[in-house]
Amino acid sequence: MSSVRPLFVVAGIGNGSGTGAATARLFAKSGYRVALISRGPDYLNKLAGEINEAGGEVATFPLDDYTPTSIKSAFASIKSHWPSSPLRVAVFNAGYGVWKPFLEVTEDEVRESVDTNIVAAFAFARAAILEFTQLEFETANEGGAAGDIRKRGTLIFTGATASIRGNVLTSAFSASKFAIRSLSQSLAKEFSKQNIHVAHSIIDGVIITDRTKSRRNDPSWEADQDVRLDPNSIAKSYLHLVQQDSSAWAWEIDLRPAHEKW
Repeated sequence: MSSVRPLFVVAGIGNGSGTGAATARLFAKSGYRVALISRGPDYLNKLAGEINEAGGEVATFPLDDYTPTSIKSAFASIKSHWPSSPLRVAVFNAGYGVWKPFLEVTEDEVRESVDTNIVAAFAFARAAILEFTQLEFETANEGGAAGDIRKRGTLIFTGATASIRGNVLTSAFSASKFAIRSLSQSLAKEFSKQNIHVAHSIIDGVIITDRTKSRRNDPSWEADQDVRLDPNSIAKSYLHLVQQDSSAWAWEIDLRPAHEKW
């Protein structure tokens, strides 16, 4: 393998059946070295083994928590592991959800929501953008998806329906998701002048994962692609964001299944 290949970093892969994992698989197939940042080393190692066995090149960087110190350390380890690979794509997919009536939400849950969904997003974005600002424009010779489109790098945040509207059980979750959305918009406006593409994705619906399949236990729902989001399709949309040239960038996309009520 060539020593100069573009690097893709994703934070948050859950149990390996959702958006973070699907995006890692697709970018590995698209010619990127893949760095996985997440809690849960067992899931990390399982996903890395799967991708490496399929011909990709993946390394894991497990965290005990999403504190700025841990994220900064992970990025330093990634740089040490692949010193010749320019970071071209970074996806912040980590999250902490609280769905409770307001008066039942605890201070610890609010703190965890803020730490994971806001503070960690700031730290991840800072680490990624610091790398992007040191790079020249990507070229087709690197072998990434962007090619020669006048771009230094792409930073994507995974959002949710709660990023744009609150609901009866989403006081803590929505507050933090609103924050990520506004962070991404601010960064998009600030760094687009340096040809750094920042985007936010609103995931407006239920994604089919191992957990949602177990929770719903509804084979008809699983089989009907019109009523649930497929993480592999979300990953394709993220790849499309990376491929957008500097004459037509999207800051925000919203993704939902065809029959979602909105």
